[in-house]
Amino acid sequence: MTVYDVARRLPAITDLRDLCRSLAMLDAILSPDWESRYYSFDAGWAVGEEMASMRNGSGDGYSIVFSAAGGYVRGFGHESAMNPYGNGGAPWPGVIDEVPEAFRPFVEEPAFTDEDGVPVITACLWRGAADDQWRHGAIEFPAGRTDPDGTTALFTLLVDRSPEAFQRFAEDYYEVPVDLGAVSDVYALRPLDQELVSSLNAAVALADLARDVSEIGYPQPAGRTV
Repeated sequence: MTVYDVARRLPAITDLRDLCRSLAMLDAILSPDWESRYYSFDAGWAVGEEMASMRNGSGDGYSIVFSAAGGYVRGFGHESAMNPYGNGGAPWPGVIDEVPEAFRPFVEEPAFTDEDGVPVITACLWRGAADDQWRHGAIEFPAGRTDPDGTTALFTLLVDRSPEAFQRFAEDYYEVPVDLGAVSDVYALRPLDQELVSSLNAAVALADLARDVSEIGYPQPAGRTV
């Protein structure tokens, strides 16, 4: 898979945002220890901006910024043949060359660059608020690589949006059984209650998740507090 395939399979911005909130909420329930989580979501990342992120603990990850301009996706696979550090310290040609002006601040965002200002990136996509598809640059990928830009590992749960896909991931990563019905409920953004939380992690109390629910912006009924 390459960024070309991801662009065809990513959902619309609103649906992607909902999916990212669900992934973050599921990880918060399964892993009270933030440092052990794969997925997170910050509904107050900056004024008018939200950010979803993934990090696998081995140097790979992605960041997705949702703003009035639309959606901007940055992915980095450290073993990718398109790693800037194997390309003279610059992003692979075409990866960010065509990013529109509205999204250029995210290319240069210090959180997404190294200490020298080099974008830490092997894959990039964007979609304007009025666009009908995700876009990417024109890229000549390294020959003979099945995952040249690292997107296969990075975006698995964004292109396979089934609860079963998350269940497989979580059971492998956390090495515990994961209730498929509960995953489906969180994918549907069902408001949390203790029964739902316990079906995923009996050691977590609903009240323990108050900060995560607020940070993620996970929906709760009016008047209910976690």
